[in-house]
Amino acid sequence: MTDSSRLFFALWPENQTRLELVRLSRSIEAKGFRPLHPQNVHVTLVFLGNVDVASELLIKRSVAGISAKPFVLTFDQLSYWSRPKILCLTCSQLDDEVEMLVDALNREVASCGLQTDTRPYKPHITLARHARYLPDIKLEPIVWRAESFCLVESCSEPEGVCYKVREQWPFIKPIT
Repeated sequence: MTDSSRLFFALWPENQTRLELVRLSRSIEAKGFRPLHPQNVHVTLVFLGNVDVASELLIKRSVAGISAKPFVLTFDQLSYWSRPKILCLTCSQLDDEVEMLVDALNREVASCGLQTDTRPYKPHITLARHARYLPDIKLEPIVWRAESFCLVESCSEPEGVCYKVREQWPFIKPIT
């Protein structure tokens, strides 16, 4: 049996964004929700699932050639998704750059022999799991400045799931 890891590509927040999300988490907690641990906050780009070591190395080499420009996502809507029972932040408008990045990641992963989700991409930040309704919370938009993407491992630990960045690739800075 080969070793495998549960992996996904994601945007990882810088400290200011994480602090804003922690403040929002406090208001969600006040409404009776159990928010995600602040260190687990991310925006999933492409979920890979269980990946063996050889495939992981191939995928890492493949995506290293992806070039993307920095972009901004504005999370300005609080959403409740009943099927997975999550409370999350979503964007009313999307930057084309994030969709191009997701498409490029999907192509590279497919070229390595893995299948990914075929549903249309919808960036979101999961705030709470096991949610039952959409609370009435005043929401200030959260501006997420993306300047890199990461390969992240989902690890099961005694205190719950923990996400660990395995590798990070910076975006190309535009010449000014």
